[in-house]
Amino acid sequence: MEKIKAVQIESPDKLRIIEMNKPKIDSCNNVLVKIKAAGICGSDVGIYKGTNAAATYPRVIGHEMVGEVVETDGKTEKIKVGDRVIIDQVTSCGTCYACRHGRPNVCQNLQVRGVHIDGGYREYMAVPEEDCYILPEKLRYEDAVLIEPTTIAVQACSRAELKEEDELLIIGCGALGSRMLSIARLYGCKIIVADVVDEKLEDARKNGADFTINLLKENIEEKCKEYTTEAYGPTVTIDCACTKDSLGTAIKVTGNAGRVITMGFSVAPTEVTNFGITSKELDIRGSRLQNRKFQEVIDLVDEGKIDLNNKISHTFKFTDAQAAFDFNDTHDPSIRKIVLTMDE
Repeated sequence: MEKIKAVQIESPDKLRIIEMNKPKIDSCNNVLVKIKAAGICGSDVGIYKGTNAAATYPRVIGHEMVGEVVETDGKTEKIKVGDRVIIDQVTSCGTCYACRHGRPNVCQNLQVRGVHIDGGYREYMAVPEEDCYILPEKLRYEDAVLIEPTTIAVQACSRAELKEEDELLIIGCGALGSRMLSIARLYGCKIIVADVVDEKLEDARKNGADFTINLLKENIEEKCKEYTTEAYGPTVTIDCACTKDSLGTAIKVTGNAGRVITMGFSVAPTEVTNFGITSKELDIRGSRLQNRKFQEVIDLVDEGKIDLNNKISHTFKFTDAQAAFDFNDTHDPSIRKIVLTMDE
C-alpha cells in the first residue's frame, strides 16, 4: 500500500515524522484532499507539551488544514477535483443532547481531527464532502489556514452575544486574540485589548482596538475602569490568553451582569471565588471549537469585511515540524502565526 509522511506526537514532548498508509476514499469519507498547509495552534502546542486534556496519543496533530481535492467518489454535489478547500475539524454523532440542540461542537461523542483522531499534519486526508468548504480565490493556502481560528473567534463572539452597546475586553493578542479583534470590530462595540508584548498591542491599535493595556506595566483593573463608561468595567471579557491567572482576572474586571468567555484547556487549578461571580451575577461561558462557522467566515472574506492576507509570520516545511515547535517555544515577539507547508 502506498505510504505518506505525517507528523505524529507519539507522547508528550516526543515529535516524529512517520510513514502511514495513504488514505482511500469510501462511502463515508468520499473526498481525498492533498494537504497544502496546516497551522500551528495553541492547542497543538498543548498536545505536544502534554497539557491538552482532550488529546489522546499517539496522534497525528493539526486541525487548521487546507488543500486541493484530488479525488472524489463521483457522487459529490458541491465539491469537485481541483477545488481548493478547508476541512472542518469537528466530527459529531448527531444524536446526543448537544447535537439534537444544534451544538455538535460539544457533542458527547465529539472527535476532533488532530486531537482525538488523526489530523492534518500529513500529505493526504480522506473526509466527507460535507466537511469541505471551498476557499476564497483571493487567499493563498498559507493565509487560508487562518479561516479556522477566525471561526473560533466567530463562535466566541456568538457565545458572548456581543452587541454594539458592549464594551469588550480581549485578554491576549496572539494569533487567537488577533482573530478575535478582527471579528469583534464588526460589531461596532468599544474594544480594549490586554497583552504583555508592546508590539502586539501596537498591532491591536492599528487593527481596531480603541484602547490597550500592557499587563506587565499597567494595572488592568484601574485601566478597565478608566476606559469604560462610568468606570463600569467591560460588559464582555473574552479570555484568549488562557493562562493560570487570566480567568480570575476576567472575573475581577468584568462589570456587573457581564459575560466572561473562557476558551482554555488547561487542567491546572486557577483561583476564582464564588463571590466574584455571584456578587456581579456574571455569566461564565465556555466556547469550544466552532459550530459550522466556516462558510460565515469565507463569506466575510469574500465581502471584504475581514482581511486574512499576509498575517502569517513564519512558515516551515512540515518535515521540519520539530524546528517549528522549537521556534514557537522561544516566544519570539515576531511570532504571530506559524504555518507548516506540505509541498516539498
